[in-house]
Amino acid sequence: MRVVQLSPHSLLFPAPESALREPNGLLAVGGDLSPARLMSAYRCGIFPWFNPGEMILWWSPDPRAVLFPAELHISRSMRRFLRHCPFRFTLNHAFDQVIEACAEDRSDGTWIGPQVARAYHRLHAEGLAHSIEVWQGGALVGGMYGVAQGRLFCGESMFSRCTNASKAAMVMFCHHFVGHGGQLLDCQVLNDHTASLGATEIPRRAFLTALREMQQQPLAEGCWQKQELCLPAVLPPAGKPGHSP
Repeated sequence: MRVVQLSPHSLLFPAPESALREPNGLLAVGGDLSPARLMSAYRCGIFPWFNPGEMILWWSPDPRAVLFPAELHISRSMRRFLRHCPFRFTLNHAFDQVIEACAEDRSDGTWIGPQVARAYHRLHAEGLAHSIEVWQGGALVGGMYGVAQGRLFCGESMFSRCTNASKAAMVMFCHHFVGHGGQLLDCQVLNDHTASLGATEIPRRAFLTALREMQQQPLAEGCWQKQELCLPAVLPPAGKPGHSP
């Protein structure tokens, strides 16, 4: 297996199964971040991840971290917090601010450089990338953004500027997404934060099968319209971790 240099004249990617085992999932280098190339990548279960100023790297790791939104784990303490939630939630009201905050709020550096931010701004302008915002008063205190693929949503990054803001964003997003027919959230690579919310790892082949099926299944009308969101009066029971498609 080898890393493929992408052609500037083609949007085709190599098969995800040809990605390296070490570093896990590295598949290709080069190309650009045009909306057409990005969407070609997402349709194949591939995503960009690289340091600002360096060559673009494309990944498809095995296993793949996913979260089944209907089975989101909400801890007892988080449930108590949400009963008297101080936040207000919106969808697609401040995409630019969310991606800027995701880039800034990283103590260990960020991969979201100006080139990446511009690329996802373009996707958002075309109705392909979306954000959820968490507000306290008039201040943006949390949020997340990602790319829609039918009933699967590819989560890219999230941020929190006060206690429980990013977790509340995930709870609100999952409630809204499931309510419109959403079935799977791609978390790419497992970390402690997403694992605490119920994310798990599945084989890449299982993820790609789910992606092919779900990207052909539309969500209910109005899912991605700019809107205010409200938490449910009664939170759903905690799901069972480890579900696989």
